[in-house]
Amino acid sequence: MARDKTVGLALGSGGARGWAHLGVLSVLDEMGVSPGVIAGCSMGALVGAAAAGGVRSELEEWARSLTQARFLGLLDLRFAGGGLVAGQEIASVLGQWGLDCAIDELGVPFACVATNLENGREVWLDEGPLLPAVRASVSMPGLFAPQQIGGRWLVDGGLTNPVPVSVARAKGADVIIAVNPNAKPSGRVWVPEPAGRGLWDRMAATLPEALRPDPAPDEEPKPQGADVVAASIDIMMEYLRRTRAAADPADVTIEVDLSDLTTLSFFEAETAIAAGRAAAEEARPRIEAALSAA
Repeated sequence: MARDKTVGLALGSGGARGWAHLGVLSVLDEMGVSPGVIAGCSMGALVGAAAAGGVRSELEEWARSLTQARFLGLLDLRFAGGGLVAGQEIASVLGQWGLDCAIDELGVPFACVATNLENGREVWLDEGPLLPAVRASVSMPGLFAPQQIGGRWLVDGGLTNPVPVSVARAKGADVIIAVNPNAKPSGRVWVPEPAGRGLWDRMAATLPEALRPDPAPDEEPKPQGADVVAASIDIMMEYLRRTRAAADPADVTIEVDLSDLTTLSFFEAETAIAAGRAAAEEARPRIEAALSAA
């Protein structure tokens, strides 16, 4: 590949499945692929910011240490503030490693995508403080509280641009490698779980005993609460992703199938990272061909 060609990464949304980006990036490192531009959406924004700021290994260690109990401790079941999860730790974790900084102070040009809650428009955040920008991009509606920036209330960028190829291209990328951690080759979106073991059931278990719903272990599994919200967002984002990809395709798209992982299973980073590595290894010949042709 000619030296003047810039490689851009477009890291997509997918909730907890976005930990797969860490596995993909480790394979790209081994291949000697150094991005000149990183564009991220939702969890892709979190991982992308860590990569651009040189703290990806720290984020990976933190992700692998995140247990179910610790994640449930982040939930705000008072339903206050516009979401179930306050979400501050998701962004502030980057500040622990020195990334409480401006976006243009990162080592690699970076931008992330959010959505204006008032008018539904796509918002590109490529300047100003990093942490609020990432916090806005990961704000999955109904689950993470919105973030206010410049007088605008912003939510998850996946509602408008789930895999931000267009952002990477606009930022100067010549060859774009996109990562979709939300692939659904099996055609499944919601996966039934036995009664008492679903995400909503685990969240309800954190309530005072008097407020918990009565268990029904023999009842047929059915979608509830957060499962419905997450699956509905998945359906919408997958349709939007396919539509945008048809009009503006990446040079290489790495599809990571994590259908059995819910969008809120942040405590299952090991599974997502391994799947990301496997998908990147499978895509290695396509990546090499794209870089050679550039």
